[in-house]
Amino acid sequence: MIDPAAILAYDFGQPEQTYVPRDAILYALGVGLGSDALDTAVLAFLDERSLAVLPTFAVTLCTPGMWIRDPALGVDFAKLVHSAQSADFIAPLPPEACVRGEAQVLSLTDRGEGKGAVLVLERRIFDVASGAMYCRLDQTLMLRGDGGFGGSPAPRNEIALPDRVPDLTVSFATSPRGALIYRLSGDWNPLHLDPEVARAAGFERPILQGLASYGIAGVAVSRAVGRDPAALSRLACRFSGVVLPGDELEFQIWQREGAAAHFAAYVGNRKVLDGGEITWRNT
Repeated sequence: MIDPAAILAYDFGQPEQTYVPRDAILYALGVGLGSDALDTAVLAFLDERSLAVLPTFAVTLCTPGMWIRDPALGVDFAKLVHSAQSADFIAPLPPEACVRGEAQVLSLTDRGEGKGAVLVLERRIFDVASGAMYCRLDQTLMLRGDGGFGGSPAPRNEIALPDRVPDLTVSFATSPRGALIYRLSGDWNPLHLDPEVARAAGFERPILQGLASYGIAGVAVSRAVGRDPAALSRLACRFSGVVLPGDELEFQIWQREGAAAHFAAYVGNRKVLDGGEITWRNT
């Protein structure tokens, strides 16, 4: 049975990680950059001689791994879903650095017996040498098998998309090898590699990582509205459907006043990303 007190008090420590340009480039390849050899606009994220780092690379840094599987927490891991992700990118990541992570469970709310629980984990990424914060991330987990423990009800703070025709629509073809490349940035879940594991989870074949779709959104929406993906200051969305490697994502985009937009993404008629919110620094 779920132990809310143990979850809220979980000690994540302060893990450190050193990355180099190769790691940032590998991440960029994992979210689909480089599929067109003549697309010079993405070379900034692939050329180690003068490298810019995709801000969403931060989601791979100093991760707490599979902490939620700790038996002492009592979570039904088989029914866990990563349902949403948001991040505020406070300062650009350099091509290489030693970074430190801090994490805490912000909230654990109860949807009721048979309806699950909602956990929000905040992570912060700092530069070890200077102490400067690069990023603040919120990961929302739906614990579908763990409701009814008597906690406070989950708040409804979902971002509503505009009720009008999108201003822009743009397509992004994912790579059939996308999940295999993205996992080299630290997501070793066999769900994205092993067909037997995927079938046991109810999927026809290995699926693309949600955070790969998240990184793709940062690039695709930025480029569609003429913004530099390196200038991202915030990116948030809900994961509402499964993406398979090789699927083509269609992004619907609603521009907002200033350097901001809303978005959703579809594979065919299926919505796979919802409630998207994106902002950029003015550069």
